Amino acid sequence: MKNTVKKLQLTAPAVGFGAVTGTVTALVVVVYKWCAKLSITVAEHGYHWLREHWWAVPLVIGALGGVALLLSKVYRREPNLRGGGIPTAIGILRGQIPFRWFVTLIGTFGLSLLSFLIGVPLGNEGPSVQIGTAVGRGSVSFSKKHAAWDRYAMTGGACAGFAVATGAPISGVLFAVEEAHRRVSPTIFVAACSSVLCAGLTNAAISPLVGVSTALFPALSLVTLSVREAWLPLAVGAAVGLFAVAFLQYYRLLSRFFHKTLASVKSVWKIWFVLAATVAVGLFTFLGASTGHELILSLLGGGTALWLLAALLVVRVNLTLCANVNHITGGIFLPLLAIGALFSALLGEGAALLPALGREYYLVVLMLGITACVAGMMRMPLTAIVFAVEALSGYHNILYVILAAATAFIITELFGVESINDRVLEHRVASLNKNAAHRLIDTKVKVQAGSFAVGRAVRDIFWPNGLFVLSVRSAGEKRDSGLHAGDVLHVRYTTDGSAAAREALTAVVGEQEYEEKEAADE
Repeated sequence: MKNTVKKLQLTAPAVGFGAVTGTVTALVVVVYKWCAKLSITVAEHGYHWLREHWWAVPLVIGALGGVALLLSKVYRREPNLRGGGIPTAIGILRGQIPFRWFVTLIGTFGLSLLSFLIGVPLGNEGPSVQIGTAVGRGSVSFSKKHAAWDRYAMTGGACAGFAVATGAPISGVLFAVEEAHRRVSPTIFVAACSSVLCAGLTNAAISPLVGVSTALFPALSLVTLSVREAWLPLAVGAAVGLFAVAFLQYYRLLSRFFHKTLASVKSVWKIWFVLAATVAVGLFTFLGASTGHELILSLLGGGTALWLLAALLVVRVNLTLCANVNHITGGIFLPLLAIGALFSALLGEGAALLPALGREYYLVVLMLGITACVAGMMRMPLTAIVFAVEALSGYHNILYVILAAATAFIITELFGVESINDRVLEHRVASLNKNAAHRLIDTKVKVQAGSFAVGRAVRDIFWPNGLFVLSVRSAGEKRDSGLHAGDVLHVRYTTDGSAAAREALTAVVGEQEYEEKEAADE
């Protein structure tokens, strides 16, 4: 009984912080989705008006210069407001990127809406994840006593933001395990589940009141594949996997072009170029701009000419990547789904011409292709499989969903390409640490009675980024795998000279005097 009470005390805060963070995140994200929907509608009407009043186009292009100047100044002052929200959120969750939660919350909310208003091909799921991360930090920021719960609460908020934005709650939980932390921990799992559950209930209750859909896509009527047709998901997965390799390599080249070749060009001009290019595309067709959601919905109907699919694919690949490379605020998850859907639609239209298949196989090819896109381009195979079941009606074809996702992932693994999220995060962290003088600190700390670490295994704790527990000297007889009051930990970590690492360590093991010595860099 005593052990049960102890376990409950360790778990209860994860449930509590997760519930509060998930509920508040859902409320904020639902309002955000409503504002995004309004902004996109205004943008679509704006482009329709511009097509009838061509004299206003030069004025709009000129005004975008002012917008680019504003964005470049904001990004310089607040780097965490730049680019896709998911890589930034991942860096924050891993303790690699510092941030101010309220500024990030308001800034991400407002600047991404500005992107939608212009029609930049970026989505709302990345900002939703970043908003959830900020809400998580806010939920524990008022109590120094609960500082060690900070990254757990932020993880729950990020998962809740993803779940509400995509309408895929299980995928939201998997986001914590597969993408954010890439490890399984009971506390992470409980915090994520609690947050996503409360977010889902809040979302279901509030969204209908403001006219916002809880689902990303409508239910699809798909052909159920048979074993004889297993070649189809294999072929789709292979095709999308090879496309993903080419796409990610192209992203790398484009990133190098803007950051190295055009290094002398001020960011304001690069941002203005992307905004102006967006207007040029939007004047031709709004489906070539914006988030890509309406484009995917239109592709579900099929029948689009092959030349138009190819043209839209080329346009959206370049415009989306240029927007991301130049750090314009907005998510890349949904735009990548749109790119994957365009490529899959080309495959589907081709499959429909085969005598062995026919038109009824178009949708299932589209579903398999989008799934393979998430697994290959984003390097998230588990999330891809679950997302296909939750959002793309793939439950009757689960074995073939796994086959397509695994094939695409294996191909990208063989070629050794990085996902966009990984590359953006690496660039962001390298930029932050470029001029920092780091020291390697070696010290011993004692687990204080009543501290966060008591009762928890070393592997289940979010230690400060870059800290390694080299050894544990037990204070007494060990009865379980958890730490006990009085245990002495030999730790080694890097610091930039600030007190952040020590404060994070104190939040875990408790207040004490530190005897730090600089270790030899091995």
